Amino acid sequence: MIPNFNASGVLPPYLADDPIRPDSMSPYKIGLAEFVAHFATSPERKLLLRGFLNYRSKMKGLGFSSGFQWIDGSFVEDIEKIKGRAPADIDFVTFSELPVSIQSKDDWDQLFYENQDLFDTDISKTEFMCDAYYVNIRTNPISLINQTRYWFGIFSHQRSTSLWKGILEIDFDEDESDALRFIAEGGDK
Repeated sequence: MIPNFNASGVLPPYLADDPIRPDSMSPYKIGLAEFVAHFATSPERKLLLRGFLNYRSKMKGLGFSSGFQWIDGSFVEDIEKIKGRAPADIDFVTFSELPVSIQSKDDWDQLFYENQDLFDTDISKTEFMCDAYYVNIRTNPISLINQTRYWFGIFSHQRSTSLWKGILEIDFDEDESDALRFIAEGGDK
């Protein structure tokens, strides 16, 4: 379930009725279809969602198949009300294993080099309208903890105000085809 925006126009960092239950705290685990249906509220948002879904599809085509994504930024805020503008992109970090085809650092370097649209944020913003980042969940535990701490710290606070806010989490293994069809058919809430 996606919580309602709070009075500040952001997702709450936890639900007040029982903040110590894991499902009452950010990141909120939601389904891809729920995410798309909830945020496909304008032509601008639908365009960004299409880019996000195409990004996911391309990653999966390269063999990334498990994990999850944390979604944040103005896309998951009531930015139209807060700042009177549409969101410019979708900010997210993908936590996933490397594809099984990656057996060495050279394999990773080649995949990375050949797919800069996925791993270079300037290019991913142009190609997919996404401010996209990647964390390999099969890295050493200390590095994984530090990267997770970093992304949670960055994503759980509004950059301009330091306001504490919530994050959404979507399983990476969910299929994008229904969500893309929903947008193509002009789906609205």
